Amino acid sequence: MSDLEKNAMTIVSVPISDSTSDEERRADEKAKIQRRLEALQPSDPPPIALMVLLRAKENHDLNAIATQPSVFDDPELARLQSWEHYLHFSIPGLGAAFTISPDRWIPAQMILWSIVATSQFWLKGKKSFLATRALLGILQGGFIPDVCLYLSYFFKGTELPFRLALFWMANRMTDVVAPLLAYGILHLRGNHGIEGWRWLFLIEGVFTLIIGIWSIFMMTPSPTQTKTWWRPNGWFTEREEKILVNRILRDDPSKGDMHNRQAITPKLLWESLSDYDLWPIYIIGMLFGIPGSPPDTYLTLTLRSLGFDTFNSNLLSIPAQIGTTINMLILTYLSETYIKQRAFLGLVSQIWFLPCLIALSVLPEGTNKWGSYALVTVLLSYPTPHPMQVGWTSRNSNTVRTRTVSAAAYNMMVQLSSIISANIYRADDKPLYRRGNRILVAITCLNIAVYLSTKTYYVLRNKQRDKIWDAMSDEEKELYLATTTDKGSKRLDFRFLTLKHCL
Repeated sequence: MSDLEKNAMTIVSVPISDSTSDEERRADEKAKIQRRLEALQPSDPPPIALMVLLRAKENHDLNAIATQPSVFDDPELARLQSWEHYLHFSIPGLGAAFTISPDRWIPAQMILWSIVATSQFWLKGKKSFLATRALLGILQGGFIPDVCLYLSYFFKGTELPFRLALFWMANRMTDVVAPLLAYGILHLRGNHGIEGWRWLFLIEGVFTLIIGIWSIFMMTPSPTQTKTWWRPNGWFTEREEKILVNRILRDDPSKGDMHNRQAITPKLLWESLSDYDLWPIYIIGMLFGIPGSPPDTYLTLTLRSLGFDTFNSNLLSIPAQIGTTINMLILTYLSETYIKQRAFLGLVSQIWFLPCLIALSVLPEGTNKWGSYALVTVLLSYPTPHPMQVGWTSRNSNTVRTRTVSAAAYNMMVQLSSIISANIYRADDKPLYRRGNRILVAITCLNIAVYLSTKTYYVLRNKQRDKIWDAMSDEEKELYLATTTDKGSKRLDFRFLTLKHCL
């Protein structure tokens, strides 16, 4: 038995027996236990979604304080500070989560960044402001892949995308909640002689701290480790634990490759990053969201240029955020319910973007402001395939080690797309940004080609392996399975999920 097998992750360390198989066939019992898991665990989407919302809210505060000249009038530079440090510390942050375990590291991250966020109450100037933004980027590094890794301990591969969609829903809802909260809190200015933006940082920082402390007592390492000194009876019986464990094992046996408190060594890190079979998905992660990002970022500014005041601009941005959230949930649900019948769901967002961007690139000056608003709202109501693609990355990794790093690598590429997007709309192109929109049309066409090329690549890779595998005798196959040193997606008996299978 290898060291990895000896140290197998706790959730899959319960032996599988025939009696367990009989128990699993009892669908009503499994459903009941699953409902209990989702009701008791912070791995259930609502609490996780709240954590994601709080992280996103920290970044959206920059838009609010941009109207406060006493703080700092260049929010883009501050946002860039956070992005750069977040990118640099994504892999180290994930390494810390894997060494310490996500159930410990995620609360620690939240508590640490809440302290830094609260400290912005005492900002003295530009340098201290930029320093806190850099620290927030460092402390939030790896947070999203940490959460994805944690959720994978409790849910099957087919269940993961929709749960990811629920907490990305929180990220989108931040665009709705953040401006309204900021509008109200900023009106506290003058209370006790303190500016409104200071109250904004203080209130939200303290709330994040409370959620971080709460998560210490609620997050558990696995379904089989729910007993603690404050919860001596745990949540499940031994029989129920076996059912929970085996449903995860049978869906993905690779989750037994490593345990949830094993450090990622430089060698394992290199093996994961050099897995070229995942690079096509990373490229998609970098490109797929660019067509919608600049219009989204500049939405409120565009609305103000059309003659709406600040508050009404914030209100008018809400329908687009609600629309994209609903469409994302529908698309992700379809990807789980009609797996084989929905071959190209990942392309839906690009096909959605294309006519809207073409219209924006030729929109004449003097167009009715409500017509322009309707066009931008339709554009930004696109169904994002982001949750499905995270699940796609996870399924094609086929080892805990690769899955851990690939989640961070994919998320880093998504963050990189934000930096690219920030340079498409230029000041000399406003207010209609026709040149920028033509660039977005070209990128959308490129994305369609990338999706199709990625599908073709995985189909060819699977056919290549089928040819080798089918040429082997039964004895050769048994010998290979017993003696091979190939790991994860490099095994000859592994087949990559294409857009058809995963989306």
